[in-house]
Amino acid sequence: MPSLSRRLVAEWLGTAFLLAAVVGSGIMAQKLAGGNVALELLCNTIPTGAILVVLILIFGPLSGAHFNPAVTVAFAWRGELPWAGAGLYILAQVAGGVAGVWLAHLMFELPLWQSSLTTRTGTGQWLAEGVATFGLLLTIFGCIARAPSAVPYAVGLYITSAYWFTASTSFANPAVTIARSLSDTFAGIAPGGVLAFIAAQLVGAALALMLSGWLWGRLTKQA
Repeated sequence: MPSLSRRLVAEWLGTAFLLAAVVGSGIMAQKLAGGNVALELLCNTIPTGAILVVLILIFGPLSGAHFNPAVTVAFAWRGELPWAGAGLYILAQVAGGVAGVWLAHLMFELPLWQSSLTTRTGTGQWLAEGVATFGLLLTIFGCIARAPSAVPYAVGLYITSAYWFTASTSFANPAVTIARSLSDTFAGIAPGGVLAFIAAQLVGAALALMLSGWLWGRLTKQA
């Protein structure tokens, strides 16, 4: 197994690239789509799904390519990752997400320090985040149980789809949620909505964890 330092760098860098793609593509979409919100969302969706495939392929052999505290907690709960290591993974993911947002701002010559004004709240949004995270975790667990090599493609395709069938556009990731609160751009979420989103994500992850144990049993390798 790679050293802990290499795994933490992989989680930090992977999450940074993920957020740079999410926020950067949102900024570019706003610049080019002429106010067509549906087109902006499509332009935000495709790079996000695509970069996830790439990042999981290159960083999966190092750290498992979680890039997501909900995924990390799930694997720790299943005994696939020590809890101490899980805590360090989460710190690396959150720090990487913030770095990715700042990188996107710098690339597009926007103010580095921002706070989103985009309100995302309400029962529909919270349910959507629970559903999005539930589906993401089931995708990961199901592929690991039956087709491990398909994980990168299945995750990328799932998030691409969930951008459109969930009311929240599928954050499905506490680190992503925190980082996006620091960007007053297309991809942002107002800080006041962050805790409720994260709570819904963790509930969705917990439900997926319970169901996956019944469907496929104990995992045999790390995602």
